[in-house]
Amino acid sequence: MSAYREIVTKTIVGKGKKTFINEYKINTEEKPDTVLGCWIINHHFRGTNKKNEVTVNGSFDVNVWYSYDNDSKTAVTTRNFNYQEILRLRVKDYDSLSNDNEIIVRSLKQPTVQDVNIKGNDVSLNIEKELGVEIVGESKVKIAILDDELPWDDIEEEPDIDENYIKE
Repeated sequence: MSAYREIVTKTIVGKGKKTFINEYKINTEEKPDTVLGCWIINHHFRGTNKKNEVTVNGSFDVNVWYSYDNDSKTAVTTRNFNYQEILRLRVKDYDSLSNDNEIIVRSLKQPTVQDVNIKGNDVSLNIEKELGVEIVGESKVKIAILDDELPWDDIEEEPDIDENYIKE
């Protein structure tokens, strides 16, 4: 005969990833001739949820190194950009969803510049990033408990052995 018990545990109730490509513009003091380099640093983000929709708010800094004055001088311009991305997830257990669920956001692909164009004093950047999101909730697991306990094994004492039994 067996009985059942319920174990309450944290589980992933929703999970998904999405790639975003957004255009950003940086206005420079001088008219750029050539973009020599571009890099992204200080990527920070956090997520909040409302049922099966997660809003990720984040920011990053973009550094653009460019030449100007007929490619005779260079400069670096830095700008901070904020973003808000919304991910709609497939949820495995709607009963476990609440606005208090823990949200785990990961950057599966750090923001990188895919394309750069110069338009007057503006540098136009296409930036790609991939975010992964997990919603952690509580679930119940039901397990069977056996009432029949296994019997205890008897442990017998080992006999004393005379080590000098065989004499040479």
